[in-house]
Amino acid sequence: MSYKNIYKSEVRKRLKPISDSQGLTLKEIEPLPAPVQKYLIYAGAIGKPMIQNVRVVWSGAMKRNKNSGWMPITSHQYNFFDEPSRFFYIRAKMFGIPFDGLHVYAGNTATMQIKIASMFQVVDARGDKMNHGETVTVFNDMCCFAPSTLISENIEWETIDSLTVKAKFTNDKITVSAVLKFNLKGELIDFISDDRFYCEDGKTYLSVKWSTPIKNFIEKDGRKVSSYGEAVWHIPYEGEFCYAKFDLKEIEYNCTEFKY
Repeated sequence: MSYKNIYKSEVRKRLKPISDSQGLTLKEIEPLPAPVQKYLIYAGAIGKPMIQNVRVVWSGAMKRNKNSGWMPITSHQYNFFDEPSRFFYIRAKMFGIPFDGLHVYAGNTATMQIKIASMFQVVDARGDKMNHGETVTVFNDMCCFAPSTLISENIEWETIDSLTVKAKFTNDKITVSAVLKFNLKGELIDFISDDRFYCEDGKTYLSVKWSTPIKNFIEKDGRKVSSYGEAVWHIPYEGEFCYAKFDLKEIEYNCTEFKY
């Protein structure tokens, strides 16, 4: 099967009727650090049903390394939060040649596969480091566009200061941590973790600080969400390497039917 068809199939398996959910209350967010509470209120989570899944469409650009040019991309994504899973399908062109890729995180197992011209596989990354690193990505998605999920009992919080918190997220025996930074308005502006791995070839993994600065919050269905984000590696002795830029095109919560 093509990556696109695998993506469709795996998402459809998980779409189901959305259970009735009372709106998130101020009482439910009381155990959270003050900056996180302020973020949930700012994001419009209070009074809204809990987010059980989300569909996101992005446009943007990516780089293979610091010296390469930017490649325009489009991507389609579904996340499910009852049993954390993430399906991320991407299409792009490099030197005029199309390629597509599929990131899958289900259970606590992650894979990243890339094909050129939808025929020749050039990346097939998997293993313990991939599982660990993509757990960070799943938690990042929870923070950036599904903030109501942050009341999860699988998250441990620590307040650093009035605008900064540290969190530990556990999924099926994998625990990752991140620092979340907010501004005075209550917006999340950055997510920083040391638990992701830099890899150019799908084989060699290097533990490197990773961050996702976000901005330009917009309102969608009464919820506020960032419409622009970046993914940045902080490589020792080399400095920052922004390898991805994303512009939000579509976002839809609590989906019951597949939409591409």
